Amino acid sequence: MDTFTHTLVQIWQEACRHIEIRESVQKIEPLLKNQFAMSGMLVRRIDSENRTTETVAYHPADSKQLELSKRTAYSIPNWKHFLRWAKASRASFLAAPHARPGNPDPLESFEISLAPSPIMVGPLTHDNKPFGLAVFIALSGKSFSDGDLELAQLVLKPISVALENDYRLSELNALREAAEADRRSLLLRLGRQDINEAVVGSETGLRLVMERVELVSQSDVPVLILGETGTGKEVVARAIHTRSKRNTGPFIKVNCGAIPTELIDSQLFGHEKGSFTGASDQRKGWFERAEGGTLFLDEIGELPLQAQVRLLRVLQDHHIERVGGEQSIHVDVRMVAATHRDLASMVKQSQFREDLWYRINVFPILLPRLKERIEDIPALVRHLSRRAAERFQLSYVETKPADIAMLVKYPWPGNIRELGAVIDRAVILGNGKSLEVATALGLSKPTPPRVPDNEPTFYEVIPDDLPLTRQNTLAETPILSLDEAMTQHIELALASTRGKIEGKNGAAELLRINPHTLRARMRKHHLDWTRFRGIDC
Repeated sequence: MDTFTHTLVQIWQEACRHIEIRESVQKIEPLLKNQFAMSGMLVRRIDSENRTTETVAYHPADSKQLELSKRTAYSIPNWKHFLRWAKASRASFLAAPHARPGNPDPLESFEISLAPSPIMVGPLTHDNKPFGLAVFIALSGKSFSDGDLELAQLVLKPISVALENDYRLSELNALREAAEADRRSLLLRLGRQDINEAVVGSETGLRLVMERVELVSQSDVPVLILGETGTGKEVVARAIHTRSKRNTGPFIKVNCGAIPTELIDSQLFGHEKGSFTGASDQRKGWFERAEGGTLFLDEIGELPLQAQVRLLRVLQDHHIERVGGEQSIHVDVRMVAATHRDLASMVKQSQFREDLWYRINVFPILLPRLKERIEDIPALVRHLSRRAAERFQLSYVETKPADIAMLVKYPWPGNIRELGAVIDRAVILGNGKSLEVATALGLSKPTPPRVPDNEPTFYEVIPDDLPLTRQNTLAETPILSLDEAMTQHIELALASTRGKIEGKNGAAELLRINPHTLRARMRKHHLDWTRFRGIDC
């Protein structure tokens, strides 16, 4: 084995031994000095998306020859010219002699050619695409020979591998930091110190629910969580995930009712570049992002029938196809679905597919309403008030027994979500000194602040002596359910716009909501816009 072959083996060993490019370059640079006269080397990573390059490793650190080349980042102005050079080169590049009039030196983009000594530069590639540069700087007063160029060509591949390892490490660190940030945000939102902290009420009002959670968490069968809005369906879904063998994988939540109809396939299954207008890049869908973990499809009853067909296929054979793609992709995902709607009735009305209903209803879990688990209210109040005090940076105050009694008697139509809003309001009103539960519930009227006579009043005080006729009228007015009131309000808007939903003077603009949101609510309340066409208002 000749000397350089032995050195090349050592270079490959150092490139594969270290996961950080700086460590690899630190070990490779002395080996190369034994082969040709160079003062140092550096490696730059190329960001193709932003068309920039940055130095990620150099050695020796105190070399004056590298001083001009250690600046952090440079833009690449002549990107197409650089790509042509990188793809055609596949070899080391002697910078200065190749710069000719009318044929700009691609290295001028990086200011490498300003180095005081001759340099060799070669592209570092992955999948035949340039994603880095290796730069070798000659000793002062020396130059590189054709033989040096041939030897440098053989070094580009191991350095490319070392740079790719470093890039993968950077990706993992970025994903880890993002996951940790999501975890901290979730803990703050849930008011917990740890994600595996016990669910409030697991030993009392939610005991039967948590027994079913423990029973199903170790298997991979689909779970359907049923319950009114605000009963804690996401909390139970996360409890299933954290107790399962997939707890180290991602937990992805998707609100099916918030996805525009035309984007559902792209969001769930991903899309290929150029598959539709605006698809400038390839995008992974929620199923691929949840690989190895749990996908929580909240409000699954809002999915249109066309999307239900494609969801059924995924549940049957665990394969997806991106929009615009032809390749079938296997996904290893556990699905948990949730809804507040009566899916069985929707199946009878042909609003939900019967085969999908049977597929997701393998293991249903029904969550009780808050008024059915009033024994949990004291613990929930303590939990929610601690969370609110931490979020608003106020002192935690214990709840008085009289306030607990008041909260227990309240019917809680909005369940735990409404309780959380009331406690947040009580904490803010108490300002760290007390919990103003009665005021937060609207059972006592706060006293308006006293304003000097010579200052304007910027708040409205409702007089206690409203006309008796007005009070009687309000008392006699029947109270509609929220769904009935919303249906009447949307019908009024559609009638006034003669069935026009979006655009100028459309119902969405009148109601000040997104047209996609309006259509989702119209589907929920079974409203047909066509019957409002031609109505003369």
